[in-house]
Amino acid sequence: MQFEARLEWQRQGQAFLDQKYSRAHDWIFDGGLRVPASSSPLSVPLPMSKVENVDPEEALVAAASSCHMLFFLSIAARRGHTVESYSDHAIGLLGKNADGKLAMTSITLRPRIVFSGTAWPSEDELAAIHHEAHDKCYIANSLKAEVVVETPVDAG
Repeated sequence: MQFEARLEWQRQGQAFLDQKYSRAHDWIFDGGLRVPASSSPLSVPLPMSKVENVDPEEALVAAASSCHMLFFLSIAARRGHTVESYSDHAIGLLGKNADGKLAMTSITLRPRIVFSGTAWPSEDELAAIHHEAHDKCYIANSLKAEVVVETPVDAG
């Protein structure tokens, strides 16, 4: 399998050698979706970064969260549990790794799931579904950073 994304950036006459050029650019995905992207204002100060655009760090955290959710939904359905909604407030931490390099050192997922119907998973089964989803998530499997799933006591 192969996945592609295109990226487009143009200087548009800005000075360049002084490092004060815009980091705003576009990600273009199959199907034509164009996502405005930029460096994070935490990495490159404003106005060179564009705060309203998605930055690579946010995208990485969102990709890990999305991958986990997609596997979770599939596993829950296979086990006979109807999910009404799934939301997550994922947080990635940028810090120094074991080699002293700046890296995404951890991603914490905080999913909130609402089930419906009569076949709700027990606490143990919910933990097992999360474990299997994490194990199957190829985004998490691709990262050096630890990906932790924090589930609330009340998952309904």
